[in-house]
Amino acid sequence: MQNPSPRPPAPDPDDRAAAEVTGDAPTVVVLGGTGCIGRHICAAFAGHGYRVVTVARHPAPRVTPHPHRSLDLRTAGPPVLRALFDDERADVVVNATDMAGATDTTGAADGGEARAAELLDANEGLSRRLVDALTGAVRTPRLVHIGTIHEYGPGDSGVPLHEDVEPAPVNAYARAKLAGSRAVLDAARSGAVNAVVLRLVNTCGPYPTPAGFAGKLLPTLRAAAVAGEPPAITVGDAMRDWIDVRDIAEAAVLAARRPVSGHAFNIGSGVCVSMRDLVGHALAAAGLPDSGVRESTGQLRSLGADWIQADIGRARALLGWSPLVPLKQSLRDMWDAGETSR
Repeated sequence: MQNPSPRPPAPDPDDRAAAEVTGDAPTVVVLGGTGCIGRHICAAFAGHGYRVVTVARHPAPRVTPHPHRSLDLRTAGPPVLRALFDDERADVVVNATDMAGATDTTGAADGGEARAAELLDANEGLSRRLVDALTGAVRTPRLVHIGTIHEYGPGDSGVPLHEDVEPAPVNAYARAKLAGSRAVLDAARSGAVNAVVLRLVNTCGPYPTPAGFAGKLLPTLRAAAVAGEPPAITVGDAMRDWIDVRDIAEAAVLAARRPVSGHAFNIGSGVCVSMRDLVGHALAAAGLPDSGVRESTGQLRSLGADWIQADIGRARALLGWSPLVPLKQSLRDMWDAGETSR
C-alpha cells in the first residue's frame, strides 16, 4: 500500500535484547520510554547502536533491556532535568510523552477549564522546562519532540495537511500539544536549542495505547474471538491517515541524526483510509467476519476532522524517511502481539 517491499516486522521491543553498545556509543534519553510509542523508539535507537535510557514515573515490567530513571516529568524542574541529561551524557533526548493522556473523544480532551489548564501545563509546561534544561546542558543534546497532526486543526477535506498550514486546533488537547511544539520550535529557531518536532497521524501497530481507536478496537476483537461471535462495531463516516509505530520510531532516529533543527515534520502514511476499511482489515487480521460492523448515521466525536491525510514530502526530502510498514501488516502485528501498552 505504501511500499511494495516493507521491512520485516520488528521483534517485540519488550522482549528483544538491547543491541550491544561500546563505551563510546551515543546515548539517547527517552522521556516516556515505557509508553506505546516510546518503547518502539527505544528499540529503534538500540538497533542503531545507541545506549538507551528510559525515563518515566515507574519502570514497565516488560520494558526491560534498558537502564531506567524514575522521574515524575509533570513536576521535574529544569535543574533536575539538566542534571539527568548531564549525568547520562545524553546526545539525544526524545520527548515521547503524551502527558495528560490523549483520548479519541473531544469530551475527555475538552472537559472544561480545569482540564484545559492541566493539558496545557503537562504539554507546554514540560516543553518549556526541557528547553530551559537543554539550554544549560553540558553536551547540548538534540531534542526530538513528538507532537500530533491534530495541532493543525481540521483542515480542508481532500487537501493533505502540510507543515506550512497555519495551525488552528479546535480542542483543548490539540491546543496544548501545539503550545508544546511551538515552545520547542521557537527555541530551536532562535538557536537556544537543537530540536525538531514530529507530528504524528493516527497510530497503529503492536501494543497500541488503550486510549486510542486501535487500542480500543483490539480488546473488542479479542473478546469476539473468545466468544466465537462477530463483534458489534460502530464506525463513523471518516477518512484517516494511519502510521505504524515502528515507522515512527525510525523517523525519530533519523530526526536525531540529520542537521534539521527548527523544523516540524509530518509523520504519516500519506494515504487516507476509511474507518470502515481500517476495521475490515483489523477483522481480517483477527480471522473474524465483518458482518457486525455498521457505519454511524451521525458524527462520532473525535479529536480530529472527518478527513485527515498528512503531506509527508518534507520528511522524505530532509530526513530521508518513508513509511515502510503497510497498514494490513501493522494490524496483523497488532493482533499477533495480543495486548495494548500498559
